[in-house]
Amino acid sequence: MDNFSTKEIVRKYGFKFTKSLGQNFLIDNSVVTDIVEGAQVSKEDFVIEIGPGVGTLTRELLKRAKAVCAIELDKSLIPILQQELKDFDNFQLVNEDALKVNYNEIIGEEESVKLVANLPYYVTTPIIINLLTGGYSFKSLTIMIQKEVAERMNAVPGGKDYGSLSLLVQYYCRTEIIRKVPPTSFIPQPKVDSIVIKLEKLDTPRVQVQDEKLFFSIIRDAFNMRRKTLSNALKNISIGKEKLMKAFEEASIDPKRRGETLSIEEFAKLSNKIKAYE
Repeated sequence: MDNFSTKEIVRKYGFKFTKSLGQNFLIDNSVVTDIVEGAQVSKEDFVIEIGPGVGTLTRELLKRAKAVCAIELDKSLIPILQQELKDFDNFQLVNEDALKVNYNEIIGEEESVKLVANLPYYVTTPIIINLLTGGYSFKSLTIMIQKEVAERMNAVPGGKDYGSLSLLVQYYCRTEIIRKVPPTSFIPQPKVDSIVIKLEKLDTPRVQVQDEKLFFSIIRDAFNMRRKTLSNALKNISIGKEKLMKAFEEASIDPKRRGETLSIEEFAKLSNKIKAYE
C-alpha cells in the first residue's frame, strides 16, 4: 500500500465532517487490506463502493478491480476524490444518495459485480434491504457496519440477535465475518465497534417459497413482539384462526413456539402451508 494518509488528505483540504451523514473515515491500512482481500477483488470485477470518503479504500480497490464506481452523497467530497484519484482511468464517481440510485444503470452490461463499502451506520439496514431485494446482480457485498448489526445478520435461531434481518440476509446470502474493527481505526472515532462482513449472494434463495411477500410478512409479524407465541403473533393473518391452526399442524410447528426459535426452513414451510389456504 502506498503512502496515502486519510488524516493528511483531510488536513490538506480542510475537510469538515458532517455528523448527520455518519462520516467516519478509515485510517487503519490493515483494515483496508482485509476488506479488499475479503472481497476477493480481481481484474474481472466491477466494484461499486458506497461512501468513499476521501478515497482511502477506493484507491486500493482501483488497483485490483477492472473498474470502481464510487457513490458519494457529500458534494464537498467530490472535488477531493476527483483530484486525489485522477491518475486512475478506471474510476467513476456518482454524486447521489445510495438509497435512491438505480444500480442497474450503473451495472449496465457488467457480469462480475461486487459491492464494497464502509457504510454509514444510520442507513446500513435500509441500504442492505434495498440491495438484496432490488433484483441486482451483485456477486457479493463486503461491508463494514456496526458490530451489533453484523451480529444480527449472522445470527442463528434461538439467540437474542436472531430476527427478521438475519432471515432476510440469509435468505439471499451466505454470511462470513471477516474481522472486528475498533473505534480507533476511524476519524472521528465512532462510539461503537464495527465488523467487516461478507454477504455472498446464493445462486438461488436458501429456501423455496411460493410467495416471498407473504413469507417476509410472516417473519416480520413473528418478530414484532418477540415474547408472543406464533399463534398470537400471526392471529391477524387473513386466512382466519381455524385455517392457521391447520397450517401449523401440517407444517409440524407448535403454535406455542416463539418466532425466534424457528429456522428459515420452518418459516418457509409455514409460509407455504398458509399460502395454500389463501
